[in-house]
Amino acid sequence: MHDLNRNTPVTMTQNPTPRTDTEPDQKYAEKQESTLPVLPAGVDDTSAPDPERVGTQALENPGVLRRRITRLAVPALGENALENALDIVNTVLVSALGAAALAGAGAALQVMQIVISALTALSTGASILVAHAVGADEPAESTRLARQALMWSLMLSVPIALGGVLGTDGIVSIFGLAPAAAEVARSYLVIAMASIPVLAMLMISGGVLRGAGDARTPMYVTMGANVINIGLAYALIHGHFGLPQLGVAGAAIAGFIARTLALVAMVWLMAKGRAGVSLARPVGTILVYWKPRWDAARAILKLGLPAAAEQLVMSGAWLAFTMIVARLGTETMAAQRVTSSVQNVVFLPGLALMIATTSLVGQALGARHPLLARQVAGRTERWGMGIAVVLALVVWLGARPIMGLFTDDPQIIALGAAALPVMMLTQPFWAWTIQNSGMLRGMRDTISPLVIEAIGNWSAVAMVWFIVEHGGGLTAAWWAFVAVAPLTSLAMTWRKRVRARKVGAYLPGETLLPRLRKRAVQAG
Repeated sequence: MHDLNRNTPVTMTQNPTPRTDTEPDQKYAEKQESTLPVLPAGVDDTSAPDPERVGTQALENPGVLRRRITRLAVPALGENALENALDIVNTVLVSALGAAALAGAGAALQVMQIVISALTALSTGASILVAHAVGADEPAESTRLARQALMWSLMLSVPIALGGVLGTDGIVSIFGLAPAAAEVARSYLVIAMASIPVLAMLMISGGVLRGAGDARTPMYVTMGANVINIGLAYALIHGHFGLPQLGVAGAAIAGFIARTLALVAMVWLMAKGRAGVSLARPVGTILVYWKPRWDAARAILKLGLPAAAEQLVMSGAWLAFTMIVARLGTETMAAQRVTSSVQNVVFLPGLALMIATTSLVGQALGARHPLLARQVAGRTERWGMGIAVVLALVVWLGARPIMGLFTDDPQIIALGAAALPVMMLTQPFWAWTIQNSGMLRGMRDTISPLVIEAIGNWSAVAMVWFIVEHGGGLTAAWWAFVAVAPLTSLAMTWRKRVRARKVGAYLPGETLLPRLRKRAVQAG
């Protein structure tokens, strides 16, 4: 970031053009009236390399902006919906095996959420940098980032997988589950841990394509993988179609196979040049172009590590919450597993909009369009809040029938039906929070969301512990999150506004992996 009061010249990847007399007065007035500062002298906000793609029209026509957001958000929503549909189907299939199986699988999935959170370091960093590279019209840079992210994901995930497989017994023992539920958790977790390298590379592939503006390809690949996963899970859990009956372990094996096939499809598509990202190189240059580079890792991890830490903090908080709830009994633990699946569905539109926000804000700033970045954030905030309110009302009014879709155990249904309405009170605040978080990520600020989410989530967990220690149940525990959610939302909004005031001074071309570019030119 540059000090606007300095008189030193500004170096950029593109030649700046001053404002001329032919510039529309209306657009110039918009700049002056904005709460965002005007770019430094000599930098024109309309000098993007491709106006149709980076959003000049969006500044004049809200319909263009709306289409750009929906082009990313709808496929991302579809992909997330497919993932959660798979989660729901697996929950229904496992619930037929009894409360112990449902509780054990729920504990194992909480652990995998933490692992997935750790893997977001590379995925998030690569996605943000690719978005900036695309906005700055640097396709070669986005391709190099994709190759480096895939290589580093493989190198870092193999040790994690090995440690997870060897430490499964110790991990499961932390939950204090009943013996039957603990055995289920172990059988699922050891297979899921072995699949971590495949999962990591699949996440990277999707993140790179979304950063490049292609959210449809990950959605279609996920759709195909889920069809395979559901069919295999049904057959392996219950022993149909001549396959062995493996119980909960069958669900883990089905996921492993489906993700492997999905990864093969994603890598093949990127090798063909999907979304301008081409992994294919001549055989003789493979070692040169795929050699891991520390400068690439530093650039990716500088953005990705705080984002991963944020997810780890949140997943750790949910893990602690689950461990506290597990002390209330197997039925309560099973009810929490079902209500979490419902909550994930309600959360889907907000997450999809956040993905669109991060990508479009990154592209807008890469193309030096801070006003467009602000417009994107404002639109997604309103959409996210409105959708969350509607879905929360639906779940509130239909809590008991919704629980009945997952299980026929009357005790589990009663516990979940009482907790769901309280859970839904948090959703509008969380929707607003994650949209502001998405804009901060697009502005390359991944530390602020980490700090705010850490304080908010762990404060709620501390309150949950106090409530349960004094005789509260699942419903009472959720009131802790209701109390904290508005405060977290206000804090994230304040930080976003502070950061937005500085975005006009941000010149991404100067910091977009210059050393990696230099080495790549020398190598090529």
